[in-house]
Amino acid sequence: MSLRLAFMGSPAFAVPTLELILAAGHDVPCVYSQPPRPAGRGKELRKTAVHETAERHGIEVRTPVNFKQPADREAFAALKLDVAIVVAYGLLLPKAILDAPRLGCFNLHGSILPRWRGAAPIHRAVMAGDKITGVQVMKMDVGLDTGPVMLTATTPITEDDTTGEVHDRLAILGAGLMVEALAALEAAPVKLMTQANDGVTVAAKVSPAEAKIDWTKPATQVAAHIRGLSPFPGAWFELEGQRIKALHAKAETGSGQPGDVIDENLLVACGEGAVRITRLQRAGKGQMTADEFQRGARIARGRRLS
Repeated sequence: MSLRLAFMGSPAFAVPTLELILAAGHDVPCVYSQPPRPAGRGKELRKTAVHETAERHGIEVRTPVNFKQPADREAFAALKLDVAIVVAYGLLLPKAILDAPRLGCFNLHGSILPRWRGAAPIHRAVMAGDKITGVQVMKMDVGLDTGPVMLTATTPITEDDTTGEVHDRLAILGAGLMVEALAALEAAPVKLMTQANDGVTVAAKVSPAEAKIDWTKPATQVAAHIRGLSPFPGAWFELEGQRIKALHAKAETGSGQPGDVIDENLLVACGEGAVRITRLQRAGKGQMTADEFQRGARIARGRRLS
C-alpha cells in the first residue's frame, strides 16, 4: 500500500526526504515549491533544489506565491490527497490547505519543539550553544510550528559542528524519519503528542546585522556565533576596510583587548577568553584554512580586528 501525497518544500534540506519518499513507492502527483527567483551575478531566475529534483523525476511542480487565490486552493483540493508532506516550504499554509488531505499535513521540522519554532532552527541551535538538536514529524495546525508531534530523532551538536554540518545530518535523519512516519500512517491511526507550553523559543530568520562578530562577548559565545553562521551567511570581521568571513573557530584560553590578535595563528581575544579562527573566506574567494590564509594575507600578532 502507498499513500497519495503532495510534497511541499524548497531548499536542499528537503531533497533527501523527497528522494526517499519516492524510493519508498509513494504516489506523488505534484510537488509545491517556492517560485524561481533571481540569483547569482547575472540575476537569472533559479529554481529551488526541490523544484529541480521533482523535474528530474518527471513530477509536476506548482509554485504559487501564496494560497490566497481560490484557484490555487481548488487545484490543491482536486488532487484528492491522503496526506501532504511539508519540509522547509517557506509558506504558512491556511486552514483550507491543511484540511484538504484526508490525513492532514505533516511537517518535518529541524529542532526539538517547542524549542526553536520558526524559520532558522538549525542556525539558532548552533548559535545558542545547544548540545543536542533533532528533527520531528509534526501534524500541522494554523500556528507557527505549534502542532502535535508524531516522531522524533535526535543528534548531538559538538563543539566542532557548524550549521552546515548539522544541517546535512538532520536532512538525512529527517528523510528516514518521514518515511517511517508515512509507514505508520498507512498502517493505523497514530498517536500524537501535544507540545509543552514551557520552553518555547522562536528561531527568527538571521538578519544581516547579526553577522558581524562582537569580540566583547565571551569566547564560547563568539565561537558558537561563528560556527552557527557557517557557511551561510558567514560571520564576519573587518580588516583594513575589507570584510572577511570567519567560518570556524574554537574557544581557547587567552586574554587581551577584545579583537586583538594575540598570537601568530589567529587567536583573537574576546571579552572573556579567546577564539582561534581555523577557517576563513575573503570576498570573492573560496574557503581556506587559517594556515593557508596566513601564508597570503597574514594577520600578525598585535593587529586588532573590528
